[in-house]
Parts: sequence; C-alpha cells; structure tokens
Amino acid sequence: MRAALREQDPRAYQILAREAERQNMGLELIASENFVSRAVLEAMGSVLTNKYAEGLPGRRYYGGCQFVDEAERLAQERAKALFGAEWVNVQPHSGAQANAAVYLTLLKPGDVFLGLNLAHGGHLTHGSPVNFSGILYRAEYYGVHPETGRIDMDEVRDKALQIRPRLISIGASAYPRDFDYAAFREIADEVGAFLWMDMAHTAGLIAAKLLNDPLPHCHIVSTTTHKTLRGPRGGMLLMGRDFDNPFGLVAPKSGRLKRMSELFDSAVFPGIQGGPLMHVILAKAVALGEALQPDFVEYAQQVIRNARALAERLLEHGYELVSGGTDNHLVLVDLRSRGLTGKQAEEALERAGITVNKNMVPFDTQSPLVTSGIRIGTPAVTTRGFKEPEIRYVADLIHEVLSDPDNETVLERVRNKVLELCRQFPLYDFVSIGDPAELSASRL
Repeated sequence: MRAALREQDPRAYQILAREAERQNMGLELIASENFVSRAVLEAMGSVLTNKYAEGLPGRRYYGGCQFVDEAERLAQERAKALFGAEWVNVQPHSGAQANAAVYLTLLKPGDVFLGLNLAHGGHLTHGSPVNFSGILYRAEYYGVHPETGRIDMDEVRDKALQIRPRLISIGASAYPRDFDYAAFREIADEVGAFLWMDMAHTAGLIAAKLLNDPLPHCHIVSTTTHKTLRGPRGGMLLMGRDFDNPFGLVAPKSGRLKRMSELFDSAVFPGIQGGPLMHVILAKAVALGEALQPDFVEYAQQVIRNARALAERLLEHGYELVSGGTDNHLVLVDLRSRGLTGKQAEEALERAGITVNKNMVPFDTQSPLVTSGIRIGTPAVTTRGFKEPEIRYVADLIHEVLSDPDNETVLERVRNKVLELCRQFPLYDFVSIGDPAELSASRL
C-alpha cells in the first residue's frame, strides 16, 4: 500500500516518510504517546475503513455488517476480559468523545460537576473553560496540596459538600501519583453524585494490575486506547457492572427509564457521533489482544521501573519534581528553580532530538503557552526496549541540554548521542534513511 502511495502521491508519501524518520531517530518522551505494533498498523490501514456500521453489533442501520460485527464483538470481549468489565462500548473515536458521552448521559447543560484543576494536572475535557465541558456545564475544581503535590482528599470532600455536584470526575493528564478510588466513592455517595474515572493515561498500567482499579468503585470509566494501552488512537467506555440508574435518568427521546449501559450506548450513537471507525475498532481488538498476553504485564512493569529511574536520576541532578517522584508512567518537572520555562526546555530538547512537552505545574504563574514545567513519560521508549540504564542515560542527556539550552554545540553533541542510542533500539526498520516509510518488521 505504501508503494501505491509513493507512486500516486509523492508529496503525501514524503510527509509520511519524514515522520517515520522522526519517530525512529528521536527519543519520544511525551507521556501520552506510544508506538503500536505492526499488526495494529495493518488493522488500521485495512478495508474496514470502507464500511459504514451505525448502531451496535446485531442492530445496525446498514446491511453487510456481519464481519464488522465480529470485529466489534472481538474488541468488546477482549476489553471485558482485560479490565474485568461487565459492559464496554468500543466505538468512541477518541477519549474526548468518550468523555462527551459521559457528560451527555449524566448531566444537563448547566449542571455542576467537580474535577481536578487543569493547572494541577487535570485534563482539558474535565472542565476547561475553553472546552465543551466547561462551556456547557458548570465546572468546579479540586487540586493538589501545595506541600505534597498530591490530591488533597479533605479539599475534595469539603468542596463536594459545598457545591453538591451531580458528577465527580477523577483522572489526569499530568498527575504522577495513583488515585484512592474508595475514598472518592465515599465522598460521591455522601453528596449523591455519580463517580467517573478517566483512566486514559494509566489504562495499560491498570490493566496490568499495577495501579489501583477504578472499576469496582466508579459508576463509569472512560479511556483512550493509545498511551499506556499501546493501541490505536481511540476511546472506550467501561463499567465494572451494569446497573439500574440510581438517579432516575431517562432516555432523551423516549423518556423511558433505562439501564445505564443503554443510556451510555445511546449517548455514543446517536448522541455524539455517527458511524463508528471500524478499521480503528479492529485495531483496538488487536491491541487489546496484545495486552492480554503475559509480556504486556512485563512491559507495563518496565514502564513504571523506567519512570522511577528517570525520577531518581533527575533528582540526583537537582531537579524539582511535582510530588517528589512518581507512581506511574510520568514525571512532572518544575523548572522554576532552574530559571527556565517549559517552552524554553521543550524547544531546546527538541533541537537535540528529545521530544517532551511543556506543562503547567501546580500554582504555576506562567501561561499555558509558556508554563513552568515539562512532562516526561516512559511508555514509548519502553516499547523500544529501554530499561533503567538507558533511562538514566536519557536523564543525563536531558540535564546536559537544560544546563546550557542556548548552546548549539551542546545541542549538536546531544543530538549525535541520541542518534547513536536510537540506532541501538530500532523502532521500525528502514530500507534507508531516505526511504523510511518502507517498513519491515523489527522490534515491533
């Protein structure tokens, strides 16, 4: 297929080729990114992209769905087995779409919900004023304690009692610690709120049973299928058990009381999207099958070991880390004591072949486009085969750059070290550097 692309559209092919080269010859340390297997790539680029399949397996609005029904059921079965869920919807196009279905099901416009402050590690779709979640609903926030960098459960309870939210959300994009779901559920029950966990960042670690499990405690759980789960870009919704809705929610059109699974299914389609992306759903099934294998647990364990090694090495170099370390796949570095902004650090590191993202830290005084920190994650480099020695070396390279970020000689020296390291751990092998889209199976 890539040969056809190269012949038919050389310009598009060259874009693909250059991106393949960037991925292979640089260090990907963005915490929300990962590298999928060749099998997932093949499923994504398959003929299933041709098929419309609005509805659910066995209840479609189009004919000719017998095989895409099998694909969707396979993804559902594997997600249920992986997470111990009773109900799953694998159709959301993204994590944001899955979250939109949660809001549509549980809230009415103007309803109050309580979530983690974006500036304290929260997520755009958890109430940011520029996002639909903050535009359509009234978002209130809890945060982390200024001394510990950890979520202050006393503040969560006090805030919940004060505002009586309809929904309490958990989950983050830049929080390096685990969550106490039982404590959150006690608060939700006390104020009569639904409890929702967005486990997008940590889904793979939860699947491997290395972090606390939200499904026994939360009414609904959403996730992406990439990040630590190492699948295609997409979303899912899960429930540990299906149940009769406790607050008398009704279906918008019929006005009939329904079980929660029916309400969430209807919120996905026709509520927020039309035809599901069946090629992506098949790729989700492939990735979920990979995550059910014993070597995925070994991978997830190494992700956490690598994150802790990274944190320890950065601390040795004198960097300040939010909460002092990590329980999961990422570290959040506060650069204020180094006299750097996140923007400066991100740009300098990228010139040296190391990709991170600027990120706000708790109680940040910089704007979101500048920030005072960087977020560094280990899922992608762990997929490449990095272990603790390589991660400590990467931390040394980061320190080398940030100690003199405007020195082009230093950046070039580090860039050469990055290239040598990447050659030792090939991602997708190239026929040549000038032809990187010609992929042949390697580590993946």
